[in-house]
Amino acid sequence: MSTTRTLIVDDSALARRAIRNILGRSPQFEVIAEAADGQEAVGRARELVPDLVLMDLRMPLRDGLEAIQAIKEQFPVMRIVVLSVSDDPQDLFEAIKRGAQGYLIKNMEPHLWLEYLDAVVSGDARISRAVADRVLQEFGRSRKPDAPTPLPTLTPRERDVLTLVARGQTNREIGTALDVAENTVRRHLQNILEKLHLRNRVELAAYAMKHELNRRER
Repeated sequence: MSTTRTLIVDDSALARRAIRNILGRSPQFEVIAEAADGQEAVGRARELVPDLVLMDLRMPLRDGLEAIQAIKEQFPVMRIVVLSVSDDPQDLFEAIKRGAQGYLIKNMEPHLWLEYLDAVVSGDARISRAVADRVLQEFGRSRKPDAPTPLPTLTPRERDVLTLVARGQTNREIGTALDVAENTVRRHLQNILEKLHLRNRVELAAYAMKHELNRRER
């Protein structure tokens, strides 16, 4: 099994050491470098092209939000997870809007960190309702009122998958509910993302909450 080459970005040396220790508990993650600010993070990302970047938001020289945007402009498929001391939906939404795939609260238990990062790497990470609501608000401002919904283009099975995403289920849970393999669920999700012109599971979950789950509850 190939490892996930990881860059840790935090202005606190103590925090970086703690994160490195957490990741060291799993053979899945290989820490290839650290950075103490957003400017250094962008340079290290360009130099090393890691699979995963763990990004603090509050840093000198260049904050995490600017660094996320700069990295994603050059490396759109690079996974970035925000490191936060709180679950303030505004900060987390801004990070997601700029391309982050998810977020970790720093006081979470180490085993939850590893479970979540495994989910991010496999494209299976959950999001909180607060962040989903912020994404939905953005959709409401950016989408024309008379814009037709693309949901009719989805197959019945893709609609089933979308509904279960809206309920916060993981790929494994969706596979169990529909009696299909996880790889099949992933293929359905990729097809749905392409059809709906969405970038990642965060936007998909928010879109599903508005356009699919709400329909089923009427």
